[in-house]
Amino acid sequence: MARSGGELVVVEEDDEYAKLVRRMNPPSVVIDNDSCDSATVIRVDRVKKHGILLEAVQVLVDLNLVITKAYISSDGNWFMDVFNVTDQDGNKVQNKEVTDCIKKCLESEDYLVLPASSPAGGAAPSEETTCIELTGTDRPGLLSEVCAVLASLRCNIVNAEVWTHDRRAAAVIQITDEATGLPVRDGGRLSQLQELLGNVMQGDGDGGGDSRKGSTAVSLGAANAERRLHRLMLDDGDAGRCGEERGGVAAAKAKAKVVVMDCTERRYTVVILRCRDRPRLLFDTLCALTDLHYVVFHGTVDAEGGSAKEAYQEYYVRHVDGHPVRCDAERLRLVRCLEAAVERRASDGLELEVKTEDRAGLLSEITRVFRENSLSIIRAVITTKDGEADDTFYVSDAYGNPVDGKAMEALGEQLGHAVLRVKSNGRAAINRAEDSGGGGAAAIIGNLLKGSFQGFRLIRSYS
Repeated sequence: MARSGGELVVVEEDDEYAKLVRRMNPPSVVIDNDSCDSATVIRVDRVKKHGILLEAVQVLVDLNLVITKAYISSDGNWFMDVFNVTDQDGNKVQNKEVTDCIKKCLESEDYLVLPASSPAGGAAPSEETTCIELTGTDRPGLLSEVCAVLASLRCNIVNAEVWTHDRRAAAVIQITDEATGLPVRDGGRLSQLQELLGNVMQGDGDGGGDSRKGSTAVSLGAANAERRLHRLMLDDGDAGRCGEERGGVAAAKAKAKVVVMDCTERRYTVVILRCRDRPRLLFDTLCALTDLHYVVFHGTVDAEGGSAKEAYQEYYVRHVDGHPVRCDAERLRLVRCLEAAVERRASDGLELEVKTEDRAGLLSEITRVFRENSLSIIRAVITTKDGEADDTFYVSDAYGNPVDGKAMEALGEQLGHAVLRVKSNGRAAINRAEDSGGGGAAAIIGNLLKGSFQGFRLIRSYS
């Protein structure tokens, strides 16, 4: 660990002694389907390193598993985790192919070897596509403009993920050459692509008082999109205004209730987070802690919130320099970054699914139809497999309000009712949940602190 220009730089220890320790203490993964009635229990023991908890969680969520509970503990240089997981239907993981994959990944030293700041986002790089990373001020029609540029340069979008938060947008897009299906490697073409997309992301300069610039990066190889999106939006400063009042669909986002306290007896900072549970919530919060260079020493996660579907997360952390949170400014930044990590993926707006045969320029056509009907894309997940496009969009009107029936009818007529399917209305679900809830600030703080003493007893036995 060293300091450069006043900033802390994390240097991964990888000397011969560290290698010897890892060889003498190989990772151990036990998958147990007998000890718990409702979930598969996965126990992970291995030598600790920065980011290892996030790596383990990423393995599980990449296999579309749901983490219902987790117990985290570090004893010296040893990392011990217990995860209760189910499949998407709430059943135990019985598929041998999946359990073998879990063991292989979690016991491998090579599964997630690249740092999150690299273009590969912590995943093993693939050279089957060219990867584009974009950030800029969000506005209606932005994705349509990006897709139009790529279509004009004869680039086919294979996969993409787009997030928006606090008037900022970020995207990770994987493309191939339209004619050959291979990555785009020509330097002149890549330079032109980067220049044109850079112009789109800079916009017209009217960012509602937002002076932040857009950015465009092009590289060979596929990134872990979600990991990179968290990093891109954090670096872009989207957490700066979390907690402020915002209108439209943004105001309906499921807010996280975050409390950061001191545990002076053990020199930890205690982070407690409560919010409505949703897929990949644990992954998102760990991305924030890891990107801010905090190490989780102990923790408890409970996503079995009953009918309320509330998730509870409690962590005992220190910065990588060994210190707990040392000032109010650092405490506020930690709270806001965790709030932002939860909000970025919150499924607000009308969820639309488009399934059809893939063809050149398809995504450009779809997003153009959205733009012409004054719809704004809040989030998008674009996938292509075996010649079929399976795209999911979360949309609102241009002002962030729910989509009306007239706009939906126009979409169905232009895209085809057989192609377009309405999956859910995220905002309606949020409003129903908020209407059924209750309690003011005192109740929120009381609920946040509920269960923290159980976690404190846990760390006393290990620290």
